Amino acid sequence: MPCFPRPQDPGTLARIDQTPFEADILDLSHDGRGVARRPEGHPNAGKTVFVAGAVAGERVMARQTSRSRHFDEAEAVEVLQASPERVEPRCPHFGTCGGCSLQHLAEDRQIVAKARVLAENFERIGHVSPEAELPPLTGASWGYRRKGRFSVRRVEKKDKTLVGFRERDPRFVAELRECHTVVPKLGTRIEALAKLVDGMDARRAIPQIEFSAGDDATALVFRHLEPLGERDRAALVDFAKEHDFAVFLQPKGIDSVAPLWPEDPQLSFRLAPWDVELGFRPLDFIQVNAALNEKMIARALELLDVQPGERVLDLFCGLGNFTLPLGRVAAEVVGVEGDAGLVARARENAERNGMDHVRFHVADLATDLKHEPWMRAGFDKLLLDPARAGALEVLKQLPLKGIRRIVYVSCHPGSLARDAGYLVNERGWTLRTAGVMDMFPHTAHVESIAVFEPA
Repeated sequence: MPCFPRPQDPGTLARIDQTPFEADILDLSHDGRGVARRPEGHPNAGKTVFVAGAVAGERVMARQTSRSRHFDEAEAVEVLQASPERVEPRCPHFGTCGGCSLQHLAEDRQIVAKARVLAENFERIGHVSPEAELPPLTGASWGYRRKGRFSVRRVEKKDKTLVGFRERDPRFVAELRECHTVVPKLGTRIEALAKLVDGMDARRAIPQIEFSAGDDATALVFRHLEPLGERDRAALVDFAKEHDFAVFLQPKGIDSVAPLWPEDPQLSFRLAPWDVELGFRPLDFIQVNAALNEKMIARALELLDVQPGERVLDLFCGLGNFTLPLGRVAAEVVGVEGDAGLVARARENAERNGMDHVRFHVADLATDLKHEPWMRAGFDKLLLDPARAGALEVLKQLPLKGIRRIVYVSCHPGSLARDAGYLVNERGWTLRTAGVMDMFPHTAHVESIAVFEPA
């Protein structure tokens, strides 16, 4: 999700001069805010100001919202001179809801901004640059979000229950009528969902609803802090039947998730180009954007260029999103993941797809791995798809001799840049090519892919 200003307490806001001021927007920050500087003559001349809702090249009236020693934060209240790259946001909640930060920027410019963020991270953090730049991967920019979490809050002053993403100020829940980035089956039913919860006896005890959409079923997981009575359970079942949702309840931790209706809902999605089907549970990690996920897998396999007879290691493999398509072209694939539940599902998926040459192991890839048997097996190619923290710890331990190519899929440009710097500057590899993928349109989230080869 995009980053937003840290909330200020009322006392702090009272001490900030909130008189609107003119600002020339010089650049766009990594989190989608405009970058301005205090003008000459101001007591803090030259100080950076991050302005939410502004686009590079614009002149705006802004109001300060917070301050720190090194920079101030503000929001645009009026656009005095608009950039040609500015567009009218499609969503009526844009500017309040924190789910998107770039709807006011033309879609073809959003991906350009993300490519620049990646390049700047390579230069500033990794002190590297790719020999070539991959063309960006893009797809449909609306109705793509098949997984996420809505916050729920009962607001007594409004006498209603709010269901939505957090506002820009994350202390508050945005009151959504609809969401154009969520899959339409759910994005058009947020008001109905809020009405459902508002009518429940336990409406004050439901803090969140997670959603996860497969090809044939969409699951809603209701987290509840107290047991649900029969009336509430019946209301959830009626809602599920009326709108064709699968409803799960979560009274405690992840292991407590259980279906309410239907009795045994099945969630899965197909990766048609490789004739692969992956089953998953509603809280399992899956890529948010189904169409971009297929394009990303295709690009990763193309870049990895697996040849007949080669063995491939897939680290941070999850459910087998890359592992199983790799199994269609490689002689042997080994997937490693730290979440034992995901590995169990990955093994089931390998069996479901008839791939006995694809094996999975459970291992915490941020710890000492010298006793792991798969670490000593020789591999020809390596694929990495880590979480935001990156893959530095495992890269430091891997015997890279014999590996002819690494494809690194990243959800955080900073950790990719750091790891690229390690591979290039300390292990002697070459960063051949890299590029961005628009997995999260209208947000500042940067998904990227990079290819490394021995020097």
